[in-house]
Amino acid sequence: MWFLPALITLLAWGTADLFYKMGNNQDEKDSALKTVIMVGLVMGLHVIGYYWLYQGINYDWKNILVYLPVSSMYILSMAVGYFGLRYIEVSISSPISNSSGAFVVLMSFFFMHATMKPLQWFAVIIIIIGMFLLGVFEKQEADAEFKREGKVIDKKYRISAIAIIFPIIYALLDATGTYLDGVYLDYRKILPEDQANMSYELTFLIVAIVVWLYLKFVKKETVNVFKERTLGFAAIFETLGQFFYVGAMAGNSIIAAPMIASYSIVSIILARIFIKEKLNTKQYIVVAFIMLAIAILGFYDA
Repeated sequence: MWFLPALITLLAWGTADLFYKMGNNQDEKDSALKTVIMVGLVMGLHVIGYYWLYQGINYDWKNILVYLPVSSMYILSMAVGYFGLRYIEVSISSPISNSSGAFVVLMSFFFMHATMKPLQWFAVIIIIIGMFLLGVFEKQEADAEFKREGKVIDKKYRISAIAIIFPIIYALLDATGTYLDGVYLDYRKILPEDQANMSYELTFLIVAIVVWLYLKFVKKETVNVFKERTLGFAAIFETLGQFFYVGAMAGNSIIAAPMIASYSIVSIILARIFIKEKLNTKQYIVVAFIMLAIAILGFYDA
């Protein structure tokens, strides 16, 4: 059963996305680094509290190196994504970044010889097209709002040959990491799910500690994790999603990957409910089609 873990991941990461949005302070230049610290710390606590103390799982530390190709792809993609947003609007980068699901399907199909039924292909294609359209509609809404308010967007945030490369690199890195996850957990079964997830979370913890030390000793900035409540909730849901993600990828990576990549529809719906962001008719229609596609995938798993 891969569908339920994938669905929980989708819901958890969509909720995390809402808290990321609520906790993001554009006036604070180190906000992204603080997010990395919070996520890494929560993942580290999850390894210690759940895997080691509660389940009593023995961890083979060599696996942190075995799994490093996967972990590094994910962490690098995040770094590129954070850096790239300084030079390109999020409404432009988002649909390009979310195209990583399409890359995963293609790589799994050609290199792992994964197969899907025709209706599953149709559902996956609907999800991929839907994610792109949501980004396009978001861009249109943003442009219309700027026009109504008479605002002019800084030139450095407009599309350029240099700026557009960041979300493309993000999509390729994220897709490579997801594809490698499929190889490690589903196709070759190089590592058990718990060892793979522990390896990733411990790597993220190490990165978080390094970033924390960098802020403290290089930038002379103190980070009080107890005051970062919103980012803390984001990190908790991020970790929850990661826990179920490995199970979904181990079950059926070629279908689970694009389905999970559509988690932004959850954040869109939650943002409409809790922070009163508006959706237009076109966005509602696309969200409905994506949810229908997810239901189709769930029917085949059942």
